Amino acid sequence: MEKELPKLDVPDDFVVGTGIPESILNLYKNYPCRLKAAVFILCTNGQIEGTVNLNRYVVRKNDFVILSPGSILQLHRAEDDPQFYVMVFSSHFLAEANLPKPVLNFLYTIKSVPLIHLPAEYAELYEGFFKLLIRANELNPDQTPEVTKGIMLAILYRIKELYRQQDQVTQERPATRNEQICKDFGHLVIQHYTHERSIAFYAKKLGITPTHLSNTVKQGTGRTVIQIISALVINDAKAQLKSTDLPINEIAESLNFANVSFFGKYFKRHVGMGPQAYRNS
Repeated sequence: MEKELPKLDVPDDFVVGTGIPESILNLYKNYPCRLKAAVFILCTNGQIEGTVNLNRYVVRKNDFVILSPGSILQLHRAEDDPQFYVMVFSSHFLAEANLPKPVLNFLYTIKSVPLIHLPAEYAELYEGFFKLLIRANELNPDQTPEVTKGIMLAILYRIKELYRQQDQVTQERPATRNEQICKDFGHLVIQHYTHERSIAFYAKKLGITPTHLSNTVKQGTGRTVIQIISALVINDAKAQLKSTDLPINEIAESLNFANVSFFGKYFKRHVGMGPQAYRNS
């Protein structure tokens, strides 16, 4: 029996099924949402266009998607009868599983590259794996956390190897110093944007001057450091305003604003309306 994905998390440690219900697709179209769970998706037909952590992707047949906890997701359109296998590991499971550090690092790293296109033979192999897990879950839905952890590790280690192989095939040259700075900055922002918005903080983490960071990011991305940080902060705020009933003062606190007034002015400057007006819209 299939289980539907809830907004941000799942009540069980582990959920596996086929397809994403239309109601869920429509929910994510309306506004960005921040995930607490880890989500693994194999596309077997059609396509979906969406944004993950400010980057736009089109997911097609034989694409494998990993959405790490904390990812901000918004869907834009679905075409050609999209069909998927979906596997979800809850935030509670992730917190209690004591996953190896290399696995946690990999989950963090792939936030910037959440999609990988599988060769047809690998896509077929993973489809068989999903079918096996769905059947096993039907026969024994109350599996132990150790079994759930084993499933997750098996997937992540194999996908990690595929990422490594594709990097070797597609990377024609090593990244320049400036390209590496932009990449490292992107990773740091995803990790720290909820409590750090100063250029000096990120420059210090990277071991360079704020001016060097500003110039490098602007040249490499076409956007300023502040624009990139602000976009993540605003997307997170939008997700919380629309997908939760949290008081606005708690949302402001979660994003490290000194008070509701500062948060309201910041939000209105970037969105054109205040937080309450956006929530009501």
